[in-house]
Amino acid sequence: MDRDTVAEKVASGPAEPSTEVESPLGLGRAMKVARALQVRAGDDFAKPGSLVEVKFVKGQSLSLTASRLLALMILTAGGDAWEAMPHRMRKADIRRGHRSNERISDMLEELHRTLFAVDDLSWRGRKATKRFSLIQSSREEAEEGESGWIEWEFTPDARRLIKESETYAVLNRQAVLGFRSSYGLRLYELGALRIHRRHSTWRGDMVALRAAFGIAPELYTDFAQLRRKVLERAKAEIDQLAHFTVEWREIRRGRTITEVEFTFHPKAAPEQYVTTEENLRHSAGRGPRRDGRVESLTVEEVRREPPERVERSGADDGFPDGSLRYGAPAEAFAEIARAHGGGWDIDLMATAYREQMGSRLNVLHGAKLRQSWTGFCQAFYARRGRA
Repeated sequence: MDRDTVAEKVASGPAEPSTEVESPLGLGRAMKVARALQVRAGDDFAKPGSLVEVKFVKGQSLSLTASRLLALMILTAGGDAWEAMPHRMRKADIRRGHRSNERISDMLEELHRTLFAVDDLSWRGRKATKRFSLIQSSREEAEEGESGWIEWEFTPDARRLIKESETYAVLNRQAVLGFRSSYGLRLYELGALRIHRRHSTWRGDMVALRAAFGIAPELYTDFAQLRRKVLERAKAEIDQLAHFTVEWREIRRGRTITEVEFTFHPKAAPEQYVTTEENLRHSAGRGPRRDGRVESLTVEEVRREPPERVERSGADDGFPDGSLRYGAPAEAFAEIARAHGGGWDIDLMATAYREQMGSRLNVLHGAKLRQSWTGFCQAFYARRGRA
């Protein structure tokens, strides 16, 4: 049983009357997880693995703004992304992640223009390369400002990939909008797709690397440039914004670097909390904080943070002291554990979480506490595998 069987656990949710119909024939796990995350209406969403690993046609790639718009489209479409139907999103939801002078029409047109490629078979059964677009049609309301909407439909080829995908990457909306490098965002998606696998690595030669990142042939022809402009920058952003870190290994043949291997490591609970705090902070100071040129929140500062600064209310008073199996406040944390803990006993994980966090639990409440607990469950599962 692989990690994607988490889909059924995520989709099960709390006990309540079921209104679901039987899943359509051929619907992969990616869409089941996407629908479950969509119901929860949080910042996490599932991007089908088939779209994460789709290659750019040589010489083409998406800009950072278009890549983020595509991620928001996947988030908005959720479990219905495979359907032959229009999807709609407010312009205000797009602007939230972009500068005011960027035009949504430019991003839509870029998505229409960009071609992607996948390995396929010809009508004779021979190996072939299939090229296609992701967006079939789109409409943008003409009114000025952010009160309008956009509407789009995915192409039949894209819908087929989305529908049949058995793998998925769970991405965070705030993290996606926080990236300032398209290469960092691409590596983030590749890492999120692999972080829970037994071997959480991605390896490819220079051709595969350029195709995966969408690096134009004329750019960074010297590997030292590619290392500095792409790899180092992508790693710095991922280590700061993602729920995992990344390392890479350069594989040589003689003096020539022929392949690169990336390895992804889940962050422990304290580092997950620091990442959550960073994603909620303003992006203007993110670079200086990453480079150590301004004060930044650290794990030690979290430990010293006074509990009086956070007001408590109702079910958000803090992490439950006893079993997670009983009581309304505990049920919310139990649901997170069942969804992200890989089948491990929820009270076992709760005990380990209390021991690891210690007095730091006094300063965590509300959404930050739930995000910290979610990160811990994911790391617990990643370190130990499925129960």
